[in-house]
Amino acid sequence: MINQITHEDELLAIIVYHNFDKSGIHFFTPNELSQQLAYMHYPMGKKILPHVHNPIAREVQYTKEVLVIRKGKLRVDFYNEQQQYLQSQILEAGDVLLLIKGGHGFEVLSEVEMFEVKQGPYVGEQDKTRFVGISANEAKITDGLEFSQRELCPIIAG
Repeated sequence: MINQITHEDELLAIIVYHNFDKSGIHFFTPNELSQQLAYMHYPMGKKILPHVHNPIAREVQYTKEVLVIRKGKLRVDFYNEQQQYLQSQILEAGDVLLLIKGGHGFEVLSEVEMFEVKQGPYVGEQDKTRFVGISANEAKITDGLEFSQRELCPIIAG
């Protein structure tokens, strides 16, 4: 399952849940996004040709983050650009979250191990504006069914 978190037609985040499983390669992000997220599932023996990535100048305006939940349970709170709370989602082991725009906060619900991937270089506190978020009892946890769950830009590699 895939869940796109949107607000006023703006894509804020994409969640790929641990039970997503399709053959081939599937990109979930539009081509113009400065961080790309794809899922790959190939049979034994599939060959991916060796390649290098060419130097291309890119402009990054917002830091994008990818979280890979390795263990545990995490509540993610989503906010718009004006720091207004929108909704919360629960992530578990194997889930992947791409944070694209807007604000976000987290509460660890059971001991968590996760990886974070984001663009550099890191510029410390200049990179973010901290604000007071919601409390646990204010969280509106959705199951994602009321939000778009379609894949963006599915590409099947031959």
